[in-house]
Amino acid sequence: MLPPQSIAGRERRAFHWRTASPWTTCVRVACCSRLRFMWFTLMVLTVLCVALQMLGVVRQARSSKVLKLVSEQLVRMPTEIHRPVKRIDWENLGNLWSVSAAIVEEPVDQHSFIQRRGESVNPHLEEERDQVLEVARKKLTSITKEVPPIELNKLLLDQEVAKQFQHQPFIDKNDPEIQKPPRSDNDTDKSTLNSEAVTCQPKNHIVFLKTHKTASSTILNILYRYGDSHNLTFALPMNMHSQLFYPTFFAAHFVEGVRTRSVKEFNILCNHMRFSSHEVRKLMPKDTFYFSILRNPVAMMESLFVYYKAIPAFRVVKSLEEFLIQGGRSYNTSVPNNHYARNILTFDFGLDNTAPEEDTDLDRRSAEVIAAVERDFPLILISEYFDESLVLLKHALCWSLDDISSFRLNSRSERSRRPLSAETAERIKQWNSLDWRLYQHFNATFWKRIDSTLGRTKLQQEVELLRAKRKKLEQMCLQEGGAVDPAQVKDSSLKPFQYGAAVIQGYNLRLGLNNDTFRLCQRLITPELQYTSALYTKQFPQLAAARVAAAKKIAASRNVATHRAVKRNIETNVHIAVTNNTSHINTNTAISDEHSLHVLANSVVHSERQDSLEVHSVTKHHNSKEIKGNSDKNTTQKHVKNSNIHKEPQESASLR
Repeated sequence: MLPPQSIAGRERRAFHWRTASPWTTCVRVACCSRLRFMWFTLMVLTVLCVALQMLGVVRQARSSKVLKLVSEQLVRMPTEIHRPVKRIDWENLGNLWSVSAAIVEEPVDQHSFIQRRGESVNPHLEEERDQVLEVARKKLTSITKEVPPIELNKLLLDQEVAKQFQHQPFIDKNDPEIQKPPRSDNDTDKSTLNSEAVTCQPKNHIVFLKTHKTASSTILNILYRYGDSHNLTFALPMNMHSQLFYPTFFAAHFVEGVRTRSVKEFNILCNHMRFSSHEVRKLMPKDTFYFSILRNPVAMMESLFVYYKAIPAFRVVKSLEEFLIQGGRSYNTSVPNNHYARNILTFDFGLDNTAPEEDTDLDRRSAEVIAAVERDFPLILISEYFDESLVLLKHALCWSLDDISSFRLNSRSERSRRPLSAETAERIKQWNSLDWRLYQHFNATFWKRIDSTLGRTKLQQEVELLRAKRKKLEQMCLQEGGAVDPAQVKDSSLKPFQYGAAVIQGYNLRLGLNNDTFRLCQRLITPELQYTSALYTKQFPQLAAARVAAAKKIAASRNVATHRAVKRNIETNVHIAVTNNTSHINTNTAISDEHSLHVLANSVVHSERQDSLEVHSVTKHHNSKEIKGNSDKNTTQKHVKNSNIHKEPQESASLR
């Protein structure tokens, strides 16, 4: 049982609850505990704060929107107010934003608004500005009654109107003291050049699809030199490779710095890859310029056969003519590296290089290939017109003549080239039907683009300038004045990579060049692999140093393994030599024994022959009976001896 005091307290509280009003009871129940009271207070404060914040945001948004609209209207107003205002019909205005449309004007002399130097602003403009400000304030107050016009709004309006109505000094044509000078032709040319310079900005975001055996190594050197001199970032292959994991479709993570996110933006992507539009656009900025280069498939096929003679499709045949006459019987798409043997251009663009057999299907497939290339590449160069292509590229990228000047790189010597017959050329066109149609289309569009942009005359002038620039560089940089065979390249670090049966030529620099000239000339002749490694070292010095250290360790381990293998070979050879020496002595002994046996057999045969002759002479003095008997006996003995004579040489021969 409860104590009496607790029972009395409970009865008093019950009586108090029964006599209280219902509202008081609810409030007391809700707030009877401290926790409930604190929770209720926090909820009320939270709702109040949220409401105040939302109200402030709404009021600020309405104020900024109104001020923005007023500013836009005032910006448009001065272009229409060039004459005195006759009447402003504010009653017909639907809102403040049609102020300028309500100004009724009459044609008057505009010279009344022209002001000379040193004079004050026209009083009509001051009155008009005051009217506009007053009406703007009234309309602003009527639209936003909750937001009264404050001094900040007034200041913004005053500044905007003063900026738009600020009067610049004009020159009066009727003023004899001030006359405008005539415009010369040189001024026109200068203004035109300035306008072109303003509108044409050099492009620094570039994607070049490097195709095979199309003079693309020279284009690569141009891009390398431009990016190197302008400190641009290249999308280089991972792990210091020279290709972006070709022939696999390109992926963004093939580029060094993508997975580690150490590079924020790439400027140039130009190494060998199989194009994938989605992955490339994921890597490069939106304003990137895309271009590539094509070559006549007939000449390109001859170069591919020489350079890639070791691939399975080519190594089983002796000549390109034999391969084509057999109809590509050794070509199998499932075998690695056989993609070099057919429609390599289509393959490099990331498309299916299998050509249909039917003409209708071939036409449809060719149209799809051409449309895909046109969609991704606004500029396609032609290798047969290389100088013209460089001029077109210069204008497309807004570069200078020095930027596109270059030497031929990764080029074969003339002795490794073979002329093709007309019959072989036709077979190549049929075999590479997709590439042939692709080349025909873009060869035509190439000249159409020149006619529509530069014109043939200007093109020829710039081509002559480019060739003169190249000849000057050759005289300044090169010893022999041109390319030499790889055996004649003196600097081993500048020797081009040799592959297949092709003889890739290189260059020798002149002696005594100053630092700047030497650096320029060295960049012009640096082969692709060496330049790629140099750029990788420049962009990723730590990774390059780590790879060099790892390569040294691998080389050291290989040297140790090679030394051990050589040592084992030497020991094995010594053991074999000792064994061979012993067997040689035994062989000489056997040969001498065989020779002695042969001599002995010959002596025995000779003695037997002498005995037979003696017996034959003695028997001549006997009678006929005895002669007959002895002759039979001698005949039998002679057969036996002859058989022994033939038998002994055979035994000696078997010993030999």
